[in-house]
Amino acid sequence: MICDNILASFNTRDRKLRVFRERNKMGCCQSSLFRRRVRENHHHPEKQQQQQPYHHQLQHRNNNNNNNNLNQIDGEKESATVDPSSFTFSEFSLSDLKAATNNFSSEYIVSESGEKAPNLVYKGRLQNQKRWIAVKKFSKAAWPDPKQFVEEASGVGKLRHPRLANLIGYCCDGDERLLVAEFMPNDTLAKHLFHWENQTIEWAMRLRVALYIAQALHYCTSEGRPLYHDLNAYRVLFDEEGDPRLSCFGLMKNSRDGKSYSTNLAYTPPEYLRNGRVTPESVIYSFGTVLLDLLSGKHIPPSHGKNNMLLMDSHLEGKFSTEEATVVVNLASKCLQYEPRERPNTKDLVTTLAPLHTKPDVRSHIMLGIPKQEEAPSTPQRPLSAMGEACSRMDLTAIHQILVATHYRDDEGTNELSFQEWTQQMRDMLEARKRGDYAFRDKDFKTAIDNYSQFIDVGTMVSPTVFARRSLCYLLCDQPDPALRDAMQAQCVYPDWPTAFYMQSVALAKLDMHKDAADMLNEAAALEEKKQRGARGS
Repeated sequence: MICDNILASFNTRDRKLRVFRERNKMGCCQSSLFRRRVRENHHHPEKQQQQQPYHHQLQHRNNNNNNNNLNQIDGEKESATVDPSSFTFSEFSLSDLKAATNNFSSEYIVSESGEKAPNLVYKGRLQNQKRWIAVKKFSKAAWPDPKQFVEEASGVGKLRHPRLANLIGYCCDGDERLLVAEFMPNDTLAKHLFHWENQTIEWAMRLRVALYIAQALHYCTSEGRPLYHDLNAYRVLFDEEGDPRLSCFGLMKNSRDGKSYSTNLAYTPPEYLRNGRVTPESVIYSFGTVLLDLLSGKHIPPSHGKNNMLLMDSHLEGKFSTEEATVVVNLASKCLQYEPRERPNTKDLVTTLAPLHTKPDVRSHIMLGIPKQEEAPSTPQRPLSAMGEACSRMDLTAIHQILVATHYRDDEGTNELSFQEWTQQMRDMLEARKRGDYAFRDKDFKTAIDNYSQFIDVGTMVSPTVFARRSLCYLLCDQPDPALRDAMQAQCVYPDWPTAFYMQSVALAKLDMHKDAADMLNEAAALEEKKQRGARGS
């Protein structure tokens, strides 16, 4: 767990250093955000040796880790680049959670059974935060002892792993007992397996689900939390990348108003029926039932699925490896042994499933057939202009319309040319800019990049608007790195130009640097507000 946090911290720092190096290399005047980065990184110059773009570093590390058995067992996830500091476990006030969920509105309920569930789960958004949260609200009869609730929540809250939907806080206010976790926006395994609309889950993705959940269970076991209550397809959630994660709510001990197994008794471990106790071996049994779900695409009782290849999902016919399926069927059979001591442990699960993970380079959201969800920067407290609103939504079409309408009025005063400078080269350069403007207006963004590059490369005139326009063209061509450089160059030419900061915000968000994107958005809004006050004063 500590290693995961350190790795994620280095990932974030490396990218920020790269942005700073690009800015410093161009000789740009720096925003207050990047001036802070200089002071922070001055004491760690060794980190500045890494030169490759971050996403190339990430891919290289991905390839290395896929060949490393230790990482397969631990379940390190290279795409989990969120700053660990954003996961600090904390106590939330009831008023904060009411505000986040619109006073626990029924429209915010995300529990599979809706309002019929005994303990409802809501999605919510904390004030001035970009991320969504999941809030589990227990009925009044649950957790009568507040001390027990806080102790149990704090224990689960210490766990931090990319295969878990981590617990990030709690609320214990009067009779109210609430848990706060990371929100997983792409539904449950049950939804994708049993109630799919467009496509069923492909075989390679089902193997990934099995491996990732086994890794989650192995991590929890290694951290002294081996018990998981009512493990089933509804407890497996998919994050914004489409990666499967295990809900942290099942790690909480049984509360007074619930049972450790809420599903049909046909799926309950036999020893639980005898003594009512959940054991680590009971969790393995439940994992076996999830394997049956993945094999069959149906929620079938364990008694129907042992050693039977006929249970395979008919929608996978001709699209799966018989050898791999045989391995999974045999593992499910071992997990479902009547005698608990005959079942495998969590390390055995991972060791068996890891070799079947044969498509590590294919992103989960692609295998699921869902779009990757991008988080927009959080909205600053001050009101935003139309440009600010468009950037906060990462609405590139709206930004394009605004830049077309603004034309070059913000360039006034950035160039003063003498009569002698009006050469043929100058006329050619302005003609290139004009061609770029026509292409930009007509949404031919690659042609616009080529023509604006001709204008910029001559270097006789500098135009912040051209840099901003080319930055947007790069974003629309899915090239956030050069887009960020152009936005920073626009700031070099016009240091207090809000548009330059807004464009940096969008580019940073596209690079998954959401905290920096939010800071830049705030800085742009502050400059815009200052500019408007100055205009009113004059």
